[in-house]
Amino acid sequence: MNENVRLTAWVRGHVQEVGFRWFTRANALRIGDLIGFASNLSDGRVQVVAEGPRMGCEQLLEWLRTGDTPGRVDGVTEIWDTPRGGYEGFEIR
Repeated sequence: MNENVRLTAWVRGHVQEVGFRWFTRANALRIGDLIGFASNLSDGRVQVVAEGPRMGCEQLLEWLRTGDTPGRVDGVTEIWDTPRGGYEGFEIR
């Protein structure tokens, strides 16, 4: 079953000022049917929130972890939840 879910991921490493949020948004749009955002945090991490079909969220999480990203990803922590809605598309914040 491919129910809708909410993925919140915190990406650590050298992920700010390297186009990481832009590439995250581009991949979310490529995967399709995902809404949410990518945002820089004050501690140097990027927070990614994605809502949509579980398979799409899992694909985005796998991309975040593969290292085929701008900058350098040292690790990703994620939590799964039920969707909350309230997003028009996938934004960069």
